[in-house]
Amino acid sequence: MKPHSLLLRTAAVLLCAVAVSGCSTIRGWFDGDDDKVNTTDPAELTDFTASVSVSRIWTASAGKGEKRIGAGQAPTVADGRVYAAAIEGGVRAIDLQSGATLWHHESDLRLSGGPGAGEGLVVAGGLEGDVLALDAESGSERWRAEVGNEVIAAPAVGQGTVIVRSNDGRVTAFDAASGERRWFWARDLPPLTVRGNDAPVLGPGYVFVGNDDGTVVALGLADGRPVWEQAVGQPDGRTDLERMTDIDGSPVLDEATLYASSYKQQTMAIEAPSGRPLWSSDRGGAGRIGLGSDRLVVADPAGTVWALDKNSGSALWQQDVLARRNLSSAAVQDGHAVVGDFDGYLHWLKLDNGELAARTRAGRAAVKGAPIVADGILVVQNIKGDLSAYRLEQ
Repeated sequence: MKPHSLLLRTAAVLLCAVAVSGCSTIRGWFDGDDDKVNTTDPAELTDFTASVSVSRIWTASAGKGEKRIGAGQAPTVADGRVYAAAIEGGVRAIDLQSGATLWHHESDLRLSGGPGAGEGLVVAGGLEGDVLALDAESGSERWRAEVGNEVIAAPAVGQGTVIVRSNDGRVTAFDAASGERRWFWARDLPPLTVRGNDAPVLGPGYVFVGNDDGTVVALGLADGRPVWEQAVGQPDGRTDLERMTDIDGSPVLDEATLYASSYKQQTMAIEAPSGRPLWSSDRGGAGRIGLGSDRLVVADPAGTVWALDKNSGSALWQQDVLARRNLSSAAVQDGHAVVGDFDGYLHWLKLDNGELAARTRAGRAAVKGAPIVADGILVVQNIKGDLSAYRLEQ
């Protein structure tokens, strides 16, 4: 089990070493030379001619957000509803089209993970290892369970099962109807990891998990036994920091192909039933992959956004004007890739060539959670717990 103090220390190290690309930034604060450009600072935003119009259609609050916890909380969308949780404030259901609150389940649990939704359930996990399952229609409590360690990833719900990933490397399966534990599977953690992890992904009879050691594992949904394992990121380097290979974004299942990306800037396409690698690319990042019809979009740790061909993994374009802005995972909306940044900005890039297409600000707090797109609407949650929804208009 991974001690909470180690996780806090990891977050502190990465705040210096990853988010701003090195503690050497401090030297530039006191050198007294205003003419020098500090290449470790976040890239300044520059003017451009927008090619698409962004319309904010509603805003709402999920409650008190995660702030510096580093969970990367994001909403989920199911059946025309947005479900969002907060550290303080419980769980809310919001109409996707109008932003109207449909129900609010108040809770004293510190809900840091999720929520996940499916099959009439909304499930969120907490910092003390609590798992709370609610009725998706009414918000009433169905059941509670515990996993023994903090949960900062959304549970996966489907096929009669709730899959919860806790921050000690354990994956636990619960019966969706009763909350009874069915099985668990555990993975040892590396000495140092990127703060954060993401939801497991369900496939027919399988659950796919991206691990902090850079591997993806397929578990049998019935019993949790490993079916196959594939290394996406290779942990090379002298120090624990150099060897970090985390897969912190949920793998993406597209028909029979699974895509996963690693903090080591490696992305892989895997044949989901067998675990056989189809291709591997040296471009990638720890967050979720944006899925287009013929390409993937990934944001790497340096803040470069890449488009990769789905069939070969070859780079179609790269965009580095957002360097060192601590980008969120990428999403795809109406022919555009979109990422959030540390200052609350959302950036839309043309999916065909990577050119900047639009920009807006979703409040004045960082967007760390993955943007979610459903029915042409993009929904984001910032670290203060503010929700915003956007449409694109040509």
